[in-house]
Amino acid sequence: MKITKSTVAALLMLTASSAFTPSNHHKIAHRNLQIQPLPSSSHPHHHRLATASNRLSPLHSTAPNVDKSKTPDISETDDPLTKYGVDFTARAAEGKLDPVIGRDDEIRRAIQILSRRTKNNPVLIGDPGVGKTAIAEGIAQRMYSGDVPDTLKDCKLIGLDMGALIAGASYRGEFEERLKKVVDRVKESEGEIILFIDEMHTVVGAGATSGSMDASNLLKPALARGQLRCIGATTIDEYRKYIEKDKALERRFQQVYIGEPTPEDTVSILRGLKPKYEVHHGVRIRDEALLAAAKLSSRYLPDRFLPDKAIDLVDEACAKLKNELTSKPTALDEVDRRIIQLEMEKLSLSSDQSKQMDAKSTEAMSARLHHLDSEIEELKRTQQNLTDRWMAEKGAVDSYSGLSEQIAEVKFEIEKAEREYNLERAAELKYGTLPDLERRLEEQKPEEGMEGMENGLEKLLRDEVVAEDIANVISVWTGIPANKMLDSEKNKVLAMGDKLRERVVGQDEAIQVVTQAIQRSRAGLNDPSKPIASLIFLGPTGVGKTELAKALSEFMFDTEDAMIRIDMSEYMEKHTVSRLLGAPPGYVGYDEGGQLTDAVRRRPYSVLLFDEMEKAHPDVFNVMLQMLDDGRLTDSKGRHVDFKNCVIIFTSNIGSQDIIELNGRDEELMRERVESAMKDNFKPEFLNRIDDTVIFNSLDKENLRGIVALEVRKLEKRMKERDISMIMTPAAMDAIADIGFDPVFGARPLKRAIQRELETSVAKGILRGDFADGDEITIDADEYGQILIEKSGTYDRGADEYASNYYE
Repeated sequence: MKITKSTVAALLMLTASSAFTPSNHHKIAHRNLQIQPLPSSSHPHHHRLATASNRLSPLHSTAPNVDKSKTPDISETDDPLTKYGVDFTARAAEGKLDPVIGRDDEIRRAIQILSRRTKNNPVLIGDPGVGKTAIAEGIAQRMYSGDVPDTLKDCKLIGLDMGALIAGASYRGEFEERLKKVVDRVKESEGEIILFIDEMHTVVGAGATSGSMDASNLLKPALARGQLRCIGATTIDEYRKYIEKDKALERRFQQVYIGEPTPEDTVSILRGLKPKYEVHHGVRIRDEALLAAAKLSSRYLPDRFLPDKAIDLVDEACAKLKNELTSKPTALDEVDRRIIQLEMEKLSLSSDQSKQMDAKSTEAMSARLHHLDSEIEELKRTQQNLTDRWMAEKGAVDSYSGLSEQIAEVKFEIEKAEREYNLERAAELKYGTLPDLERRLEEQKPEEGMEGMENGLEKLLRDEVVAEDIANVISVWTGIPANKMLDSEKNKVLAMGDKLRERVVGQDEAIQVVTQAIQRSRAGLNDPSKPIASLIFLGPTGVGKTELAKALSEFMFDTEDAMIRIDMSEYMEKHTVSRLLGAPPGYVGYDEGGQLTDAVRRRPYSVLLFDEMEKAHPDVFNVMLQMLDDGRLTDSKGRHVDFKNCVIIFTSNIGSQDIIELNGRDEELMRERVESAMKDNFKPEFLNRIDDTVIFNSLDKENLRGIVALEVRKLEKRMKERDISMIMTPAAMDAIADIGFDPVFGARPLKRAIQRELETSVAKGILRGDFADGDEITIDADEYGQILIEKSGTYDRGADEYASNYYE
């Protein structure tokens, strides 16, 4: 039997050795070889060699009886295209390729290039995710359906797997031999086989070792003479980096640029793909979901390309809904958990009932057990009702999904029969089977089997993907609240100003400006091409500029840590500007990225605070012009970073002396002087891009009294962790406000006064043993403003109430 070199292995050498007979002893001796017996049974490899020999001996004994004329050569059945490629036309025949929508011009251009006499090799160039591979699949579908010129009819499109070609090619020349076999096989087909190389830049340098050629050089001769037709696909950057450098390779391909489709074109593509995803996931997709996928992905995912990002949104939303369909409904799960919780409480009380207890406790426990029994019985009835509704709804959804899948299969069979001119079979399916399935599908709407709908009850299961599902996926991916607000969240946003005033005192104008910007954003009325808001907070130190930014971050994200804070005093030198966007190529820190751009890429929906802006070098603000105007920046690696979902706040102390001197006396003159100071320090093109400049007023004694109340509440919270209660009289609050009042330094001296007069004194009392856990402390002030701290009683945690709650 003839064996090719690619199939020779140690086992086949053993096969050949089993065919040794004394008659061919002279052949071995002629080659100066010696024959050694198999290793003894004590040798570590004896068992493995003996087993292999026993397995091969039947093959050898029956070999002479085989008719060699009827035995195919192993090399004939070992098709390299089968081993190292994927037949796209076969997949099209099996209906495994998705339809290609809206790419007729690009497909027609590629087919024209394939029909040329020489250099008939199109290369599809475009951004990742725009549909380059889909166009190759579209060409394969046209080849299968016969909608191609005569030069391409009866042709096959084979996708070459470069990974399979390279994998396992450990010996020198093995990769070249594999690729040469592929090329020879394509040449033998005389134009009936067209290769498709996805990620075509990988052929440059693939398989190259010392003294050998890479894949691109092996392909060049056949490409140039037109003996091998090839479709390549790669991104613009990789084409420029790898292919353009090799001019000899580049001139053998003709470029076909694949542009990103518009959101409107993307909707058409999604509508064409909709049946495939409905059948795969077993759910229905509303048209509003497709419109939302194209619109929201275009707005909130700027670093990816259509239609790929919109398809991913629809796919994940369908998968999420499918998981909900196969999981227990939330309402039923809550009932099950409640039953388990009550059963455990009942078991615990039953074990306690056996212990010696007073009559009152025994009576309360018996009443509680009786109440538990009735509640568990009621919950079990609810559980059974919900389970019956769930199974009925699930059965209806599964039946509808099954019929949809059958209809898809029948439509594919109709197309196949028409293509094969089996008109009798096509007519039977088209006018008999298909109408019957469609009629049953219309009758078997999921709502028909949902008993709860007839009684006015809310459905437990939902099998339709709507726009809200798409928005929820966007919110999970980016953290941006793109979904519609619930009524509770609407009320929260409407009451945003009151919430911020609880933390920031005496700055109503600033709070109003910030609140209005966030309300416009959440209602979807802000300009989508600019940040949510860009504001400058001006005022003396300690009046609440940074505090308002922290309060805004806590309101929006429930934590202050969500705020991205850039201390502008770190950017006083000109060379530090590069730290915002990242060091240029060739400089230290290039791979680390920019402090500003990397932070926003990780968290695109955030509060961005540039603190003490007047301390930064003037060149820093040149970088920010594009960010404020277009809502984006380009970092040192050429990546676009989106700022359209950020609230950008600058704080500054410029004009603070004028604010202190004229505050409350001449507001117009104060604003005029402050604006003049801003124009002296910053360029007009920067100031013109700011939405609003907010002047923070200096704090008076009334404002400080409100800040004292806020700080005392924080202290009370910390002391309650030690089980110590605190009561502070109005006189003490006034005294603290008088001690900490300083119109120049704002609220910061007040915080130091609270630390000095209250926290330190209470801490000393705890360390001395004057105050212990459970005590109540009263803080007062005498007529001279001296702070008095004394123990006024015992702090009762309410043990009786705690006990009664246990049994309720």
